[in-house]
Amino acid sequence: MSKVITSANQQNDALFVLIKSLTKSEKRQFNLYVGRLGGNIDAKFFSLFKFLEKLKIYDEKVIIGSGIVSKQQLSNLKAHLYKQILISLRLNPAHKNVRIQIREQLDFATVLYQKGLYKQSLKLLEKAKNMALDNEEKNIAYEIVELEKVIETQYITRSLSNRANQLSVQAKELSQQNVIASKLSNLSLQLYSHLLQNGYIKNEEELQFINTYFEDRLPKYKYKELGFRERLWLYKAHLWYSFLTQDFLQSYKYATKWVDLFKEDQKLIILHPVFFLKGINYLLEASFLVKKVSTFKEELTAFEEAIQTKKIPLNTNTELLIFQYLYANKLHLHFLEGTFSEGEYLVETINTKLEKYKNRLDSHHVVMLYYKIACLYFGMGKNRECISYLQRIIKSKNLSAAEDLQCFARILNLIAHYECGLDYDLERQFIDTYKFLLKMENLQEVQKVFLESIRDLSDVFPHEIKGEFKKIHAKLEVFENHPYEKRAFLYLDILSWLESKIKNKPIAAIIKEKTMLLGK
Repeated sequence: MSKVITSANQQNDALFVLIKSLTKSEKRQFNLYVGRLGGNIDAKFFSLFKFLEKLKIYDEKVIIGSGIVSKQQLSNLKAHLYKQILISLRLNPAHKNVRIQIREQLDFATVLYQKGLYKQSLKLLEKAKNMALDNEEKNIAYEIVELEKVIETQYITRSLSNRANQLSVQAKELSQQNVIASKLSNLSLQLYSHLLQNGYIKNEEELQFINTYFEDRLPKYKYKELGFRERLWLYKAHLWYSFLTQDFLQSYKYATKWVDLFKEDQKLIILHPVFFLKGINYLLEASFLVKKVSTFKEELTAFEEAIQTKKIPLNTNTELLIFQYLYANKLHLHFLEGTFSEGEYLVETINTKLEKYKNRLDSHHVVMLYYKIACLYFGMGKNRECISYLQRIIKSKNLSAAEDLQCFARILNLIAHYECGLDYDLERQFIDTYKFLLKMENLQEVQKVFLESIRDLSDVFPHEIKGEFKKIHAKLEVFENHPYEKRAFLYLDILSWLESKIKNKPIAAIIKEKTMLLGK
């Protein structure tokens, strides 16, 4: 198992991960916060903080051995420290986003209401509500209106005779919008979960299931009445549906609509940087899948400019997403253009950042980058390096959400061994790969044909090999646009590899030729 995945599993204590995620300024803020509490500098929770801050690997035996806390007290002390860190972070100006500001106003208004200062409370609530509505925070807006209604039953304002009606209408409208947003967000999440667990649809039965599932759960709506939030969830739901059904042109369409929401109103990038980053990533991914090379390059350039000009707010969350999305798509650009060797410089940077973010990156995203690096080396003809990264994936555990990746890592591993001339062990690897695909219930017809063909190559005489590659290519080419089999070619460009063997050219040259034909 790779060092990164092992370390991440060893250090999954929530408090330890939180402390390790703190920036220098956040640690300084916490020190100041504890100091302001008075008498807390020598408190046990602060001593535990300083000890964990210096600890490289979480180890309870070492913590208890330090004498700071007994085994019986450790759980409660950790919970107290965790809470104090969160309070400190909430007070940090860097984390004062609009949602927190609105919540703060709502909290203040609640305190004023509880003191019987109704007029002051209503004034703050009106301010908070307008801020919430301006920033599409309709759940909080609804909560505010409900509190306004409670206060109005105890303090009747004389300035507006129809105040009760206004609040009732507003509550009803917000409730209806929140219901639509909730149904769309539920649908989006359920489709995304299905994609992670099951991958793309594999047959007509699965297609029928997804079609029915989507249609039954898509709420009725009037598009013109949808706000930013409702439209965002609508586009997300359609995006996951199109990914599942492998309708990548629709994926491109809805990813474009998603990103256009932010292009139309730049302030939304500040308010919802994570949604913006994810939209950009899916637009790049969809452009990659439908081979829109010029669009891909334009959007990738725009993404890099947005990072450099700091249009995207930077925090520990967005920093991590920027790393994942930027470098995955930088690799994709080299895959699209066949410039594999020119992308080798990315490997060192990616590995350095994987080490930096090891406590916060889940194993799925780690192995995804490993697979892309393996593909980069395969495209360069550096097959031993390719095998090295594939082995990290094959030997990793608990990757049920990355079954497709596991399957294609094994197939690429077979090809790389063949290319290296390490075909003495090909029979055993073939059997292991075949068994794994059957176990995962992931054996497609295209995989079956390819694996059996590769296995037979060991018995072919050298002067017949090109003819065999042509036969394999002819067998597989019919699956390239098959509605359920084409997903195999998304993970591994088997056809370009076969063409490289037939034409006796590097795979990079074959892909470059194809890119030229697409007409950049």
